[in-house]
Amino acid sequence: MSLLEVRHINKAFGGVKAVNDVSFDLAAGELLALIGPNGAGKSTTFNMVGGQLPPTSGSIKLDGRELTGMRPRDIAKLGVGRTFQIAATFASLTVAENIQMALLAHHGKVYSLWTPASSQYRKEALALLEQVGMREQAERPCSELAYGDVKRVELAMGLANDPKLLLMDEPTAGMAPQERNALMALTKQLVVDRNMAVLFTEHSMDVVFAYADRMIVLARGELIAEGTGPDIRNHPKVQEVYFGTGKTFEKTRAAEVPA
Repeated sequence: MSLLEVRHINKAFGGVKAVNDVSFDLAAGELLALIGPNGAGKSTTFNMVGGQLPPTSGSIKLDGRELTGMRPRDIAKLGVGRTFQIAATFASLTVAENIQMALLAHHGKVYSLWTPASSQYRKEALALLEQVGMREQAERPCSELAYGDVKRVELAMGLANDPKLLLMDEPTAGMAPQERNALMALTKQLVVDRNMAVLFTEHSMDVVFAYADRMIVLARGELIAEGTGPDIRNHPKVQEVYFGTGKTFEKTRAAEVPA
């Protein structure tokens, strides 16, 4: 049984159908890329899974439980974590304090801060930082970190609710190639170690083909292809949508698709 089951979801904005009859599955221990050119419906689909947008119709189930109609905070409580295209950390707090704040939120104590945040869930925060390779920088303010390290901190924050499913929106946006590969290699290892499912959107095709177990491709709101790297790389409709005729992924190394 798949962990995430998306069935025939649609989203219309007025008379415009942004997503049209999209279905896919995602299993525990799998890294699934959601890709497509500008206007494909990626963000809309992604946000429907996370609860930021309600589908016009269709079904989204996690472990057999219907998510449609639920608020993002309630979806998070069921074991769904999320990272964002622009890293969402508190620059004035230390690395450890950022993770502690995420843990406080998960445990419903954000509005009960009579005890200093720095003393709560510290052990758990340091354990998460160890997993993402940031334990040695726990006492540094986030404002002093390189961008790649900020993204690692955000990843640890996304793990604070011990998610079954992690949603990663453009995880490598703004990163240099070496940083991109380091972050996605780490994510891939976490998927294996935690038996966690990851759904991510991404514009860097080098990252997608190097790390995704499978890919689903949208164009004009419709799912046009799904499969492994070789399946997608050689799919004529995908090549046409991305490049037009006469080009292939092999001829376009590290292709960057517009946002």
